[in-house]
Amino acid sequence: MSEEWRRLDPRTLLAGAAVLCGVAGGAALPAFAGLAGGRPLWQAVAWVLAGAALIVLVGTAADWVRLRRTRYRVGPERVDLHTGLLLLKRRSLARERIRSVDLTANPLQRVLGLVKVRIGTGEHTGGESTLELDLVTRAEGDRLRQELLARTEAPGDTGDDSALATLDPRWIRYAPVSFLAPALGGAAAGAVMQVSDWFGAQGKVIDWIGDRFQDVSVTWMILDLVLIATAAGAVGALGLWVEMWWNYRLEREPGGTLRVRRGLFTARSVTLEERRLRGIELVEPLGARLFGAARVDAVATGLAQDDDDKHGDLKNLLPAVPRELAERVAAQVLSEPEPPTGAPLAAHPRAARTRRLRWALWSVLGPAAFLAVLGLLLTTVLLYVAAGWALVLTPVAVLFARDAYRGLGHGVSGAYLVTRSGTVRRRTVALQRSGVIGWTVKRSYFQRRAGILTVTATTAAGDGAYDILDAGESQGLAFAAEAVPGLLTPFLEPVHTPEARLTER
Repeated sequence: MSEEWRRLDPRTLLAGAAVLCGVAGGAALPAFAGLAGGRPLWQAVAWVLAGAALIVLVGTAADWVRLRRTRYRVGPERVDLHTGLLLLKRRSLARERIRSVDLTANPLQRVLGLVKVRIGTGEHTGGESTLELDLVTRAEGDRLRQELLARTEAPGDTGDDSALATLDPRWIRYAPVSFLAPALGGAAAGAVMQVSDWFGAQGKVIDWIGDRFQDVSVTWMILDLVLIATAAGAVGALGLWVEMWWNYRLEREPGGTLRVRRGLFTARSVTLEERRLRGIELVEPLGARLFGAARVDAVATGLAQDDDDKHGDLKNLLPAVPRELAERVAAQVLSEPEPPTGAPLAAHPRAARTRRLRWALWSVLGPAAFLAVLGLLLTTVLLYVAAGWALVLTPVAVLFARDAYRGLGHGVSGAYLVTRSGTVRRRTVALQRSGVIGWTVKRSYFQRRAGILTVTATTAAGDGAYDILDAGESQGLAFAAEAVPGLLTPFLEPVHTPEARLTER
């Protein structure tokens, strides 16, 4: 293995210069508008061009210095990165600690044949846990990925690539029902108002909207605007889904790694060692769940991110797809004949339902009472608002509370413990029992009165802790003792309890 020092690709300068040209062009229009009012046209153009050229030249010069002062090497035991001019940085990672090598490339970088390589250990230690090479050739990035994640093949490994899932365009139908759609719609409406304010035309935009709805009541106008914004958000969600998941492929590679490749304009490649996999998470946002869909996330060590560059999508193995397919892919990822998330789960005591109903009622009736008090003190209009709030939202809150209770469940399925919770974002976690390193038992004052508790499985993977919420006292402790024999047993006293019923999926 060669230990020669290597440098970033010189085409990095082209990529940086192109971005700076775009930045300068975006700033040129408002700058020209500001200068043209008080000086001749040719002079305004000259000032703008000079400023744009200065931005590009200074930025390119800085990139050239960074290019000349950055070098890296891959040795038999360590990966080294040296960079900096005035402030020299000498960074080094032990190869045995490397858990991920991710490749990303935006459209411009793809045209130039370049990729950004991110080498990480997955530890929560800030920037010291990652090395970033910005930019190298696509061939060099793939070589680094294969070399740094190379492991001795397990017995029986055939060495053949195996595609576990590939893109089905029909999955796009779940994009508009995600929570992203209304958020994008609201962002689009806000952007229109902000841009119009920049050009001093916000009043004209508001007047134009008023003219379109002059024969419509205020209630229907608000409803129509919300529907228009939601439709715009749905279109945006469709476009974002295509950008994120086009060319998607999940495959098992030789040597015991899983690789996810996806992206239309910005290509992304994420590689995960199977020996670092501790389970999977079946995530069902409310909109997707109503249409029988779920996505699959990995529960693995080595996926922690730096505070200044979070990529929560590193753990995404599969987008929202029909639940049956999601469970089948999850079983293949775990190399199990049946998906652990499909096992029947024990329901939680009715005290857990009462607790959720109480939370739901307080969340609605508390603000309603506050508005009613203000109405008595200020204006009767608030009394009507409080009454409408309570009448409309109380049934909705009770419905969500009952659904949240039905979603509670836990159980043991082979080598995995399974826990499920949530309503707006329901998730079912299948965690390797051997990956549990401790248990935490929590009981608030109200939980003690209700005879329930929360048991938390601690692990070095994923979120680090997974809760079994509001289980019965004996039920939760017995589950913990069964899931990981010997870990909690010395602290338990045997108590006979009736057999728990099973939940509905």
